[in-house]
Amino acid sequence: QVQLEESGGGLVQAGGSLRLSCAASGTIFRGNVMGWYRQAPGKQRELVATATSGGSKDYGDSVKGRFTVSRDNAKNTVFLQMNSLRPEDTAVYYCRLHYTWGPNIEYWGQGTQVTVSS
Repeated sequence: QVQLEESGGGLVQAGGSLRLSCAASGTIFRGNVMGWYRQAPGKQRELVATATSGGSKDYGDSVKGRFTVSRDNAKNTVFLQMNSLRPEDTAVYYCRLHYTWGPNIEYWGQGTQVTVSS
């Protein structure tokens, strides 16, 4: 079993920055992808950014150039540096871990609230 623990959410003014962290614990195999998704009230959950254990990264269109995802593979931790935050970035941010091989197994964190005031 894998557990994901998120931290770093909060309230920030537009134009500000926040850094989210997600630490995975348990039995974790190589070939995994860790990343961030978000869900705003009344909207579907959407991709924010992901990073593979091999170093590949992917970003949602709305955050490109503002957010940066990074990983510490030795600690099974993924980070999300969020700069130039906008009110529309307000959402619950969820950490996810899944594998690029084998059965479709995924794990989700409980989410951390990010609120950007105008």
